[in-house]
Amino acid sequence: MEVEFFVKPGAGFEWLEKWKEDRLAFYEAIGIPREKVHVHTIPEADRAFYSQGTYDLEYEFPFGIQELEGIAYRTDYDLKQHAQASGKPLEYFDEETKTKFLPHVVEPSAGVDRTILALLCEAYAEEKTTDEKGKEEIRIVMRFAPRMAPIKVGIFPLLKNKPELVAKAKEVQELLRPYMTTFYDESGAIGRRYRRMDEVGTPFGITVDFETLEGAKEGDLAGQKDTVTLRHRDSMKQERVTIESLVHKLVPLIR
Repeated sequence: MEVEFFVKPGAGFEWLEKWKEDRLAFYEAIGIPREKVHVHTIPEADRAFYSQGTYDLEYEFPFGIQELEGIAYRTDYDLKQHAQASGKPLEYFDEETKTKFLPHVVEPSAGVDRTILALLCEAYAEEKTTDEKGKEEIRIVMRFAPRMAPIKVGIFPLLKNKPELVAKAKEVQELLRPYMTTFYDESGAIGRRYRRMDEVGTPFGITVDFETLEGAKEGDLAGQKDTVTLRHRDSMKQERVTIESLVHKLVPLIR
């Protein structure tokens, strides 16, 4: 994926630097740490003949440092070639200065598949945990930044053979569905359902249990109905929250 970004003659190097910083900020925002993205300045001898400046952004993959993206200041080479081949003038008339000029180009060019691979490599983790019976096991988890996770929240009734729990869980799904990608799962033990969501990188899990229907047993929400257990993927911590607060609580965390 690439952008042909047109600039005034003389402004190319300024925009080359701006694009470099903006693209570094982009990778950081989607979950690729800035310290793992290296900026390689391409020496003049290795640049394309029409480039006056080129940066490669490279990521520390497990198998070595590889390029994610190139950002090049291509001067007016592109439009000159188009104008010569088409026989049509491509100068831009600037209303402010009342002058014509042939725009120069700064071109960021990134690999989609490489970026996705970097996200997968960065997110994948294996860690030792202990189950409810005290048995040690390995938890596989994809630690996607919440904004990049394919599924934002898993929704689970504690038991699938209790119609009232199932109905309430589906109500919660309908509440959240306009705001985020949800996944409803009622199959298997609740711990296994959490693990399935961990493996696909879902940052949050919501469990509808008997306290939802009867009232929370402790804490600030003690005695209050329509509360659920909200589980956080990375810490595995759980908290009791009201159903009506879910949209307000989760939407800022996934953006």
